[in-house]
Amino acid sequence: MFGMFNRSRDLRTEGVWIAVVLVVIFATLRYDNFMGLYNVQTFFGYNSMFILIALGMALVIMTGGIDLSVGSVVALSSVVAAYTSPYGIELALPAGLLTGIAAGAINAFLITKMRIVPFIATLAMMLGARGMALVLADNKSVSVDWTSNFTKFGLTRAFGLIPWAVILAAVVFLALWIMLERTTLGRRILTIGGNPEAAKLMGVPVNQTLAITYIISGACAGLAGVILASGFGAGQPLEGLGWELSAIASVVVGGTLLTGGVGSIPATLAGAVLLGLIFNILNFENGLGVISLSAYWQSVIRGGFLLIVVILQSRSGGGLARRRGTT
Repeated sequence: MFGMFNRSRDLRTEGVWIAVVLVVIFATLRYDNFMGLYNVQTFFGYNSMFILIALGMALVIMTGGIDLSVGSVVALSSVVAAYTSPYGIELALPAGLLTGIAAGAINAFLITKMRIVPFIATLAMMLGARGMALVLADNKSVSVDWTSNFTKFGLTRAFGLIPWAVILAAVVFLALWIMLERTTLGRRILTIGGNPEAAKLMGVPVNQTLAITYIISGACAGLAGVILASGFGAGQPLEGLGWELSAIASVVVGGTLLTGGVGSIPATLAGAVLLGLIFNILNFENGLGVISLSAYWQSVIRGGFLLIVVILQSRSGGGLARRRGTT
C-alpha cells in the first residue's frame, strides 16, 4: 500500500516538471523572444514573490494546515519596507522580514496555544494584516525613497544578469529544501502531517514544529513584500489579493497533499513556475491580439486552476492518503 502511494506521489512530482518543460517548448516555438534574456529575467524577477510564498505555504500544508494570510502579510510588509526605505535595504529588508515573522508568530500562537483551527486563525490574520496595511498607508500607495539603495534591490541585477530577488528566492529555496530533506525538523513536519496523534505518541514536539512552520510562512511572505516594494517603487496595501490561491495551487500541483504528510520543495517550485508560465503565455497571447483578457481574469484563472488540481488530486493520491490513514 505504501509503495503504491509513494509511486503515485513520484508520478505527480515528475509530472509537474514534465508539464513545465512541455509548456516552455510550446511557448518557445510559438512566441518570438519568449526565451530572450529580458523575458526570462522579468519572469523570474516577478515570480520570485510567488515562489517565496509558495515555499512557505508548502511547509504549512505538509503539516495538514493552511495559511490564508500570506497575501495580506505581503501587502503589510511592503508598506513597512516602504516606510523604512530611507534607511536603505540594510534596514528595510529586516523590517519587512520581521513584519512577516510577527504575523507568522501570531498565527502560531492562535493555532498552538489558543487551539483555533488554522483556517479561522489565518483568516483572521488575513483580515487584520490587510486592515493594518491600509491604516498605515492611509489607504494609498506608500512611495519608497529613491535616493537610498532600496530600489536597487528590486530593479538591478547581480553581475548585470540575475535579479537580486531571484537570488533571495534561490537561497530560501535551497535552505528549505535542505531543511525538509536532511534535518529532524523536516521529518517532524511530514510526521505531523501524516498522523498528528501518532506524532504526539512518538514524542514529536507538535506545537513547536507547527509554530516554526507558520513563522517560516510569514517570513517568506515578509520577504515577498520587500521585493514588491523595492521592485515597484511603493508599498502596496491593496496588493496580494488572491495570492494565497496562487500559493496553494502551486503547492498542490507539486504533489503536496492538502491532508498533509507528503510534499516536495522542488516540486512546489515547479508548480509556482508552471502557474507563472500560464500567465506569461496569456500575456504573449494578448500581445498577439489572439485574446484580450484584463488583469482581473488572473483571479478567475487562479481559482479555476486550483479547483482542477484539487479535483485531480482527490481522484489520485488524495484518496490513497485517506485510505492510508485508515489502514
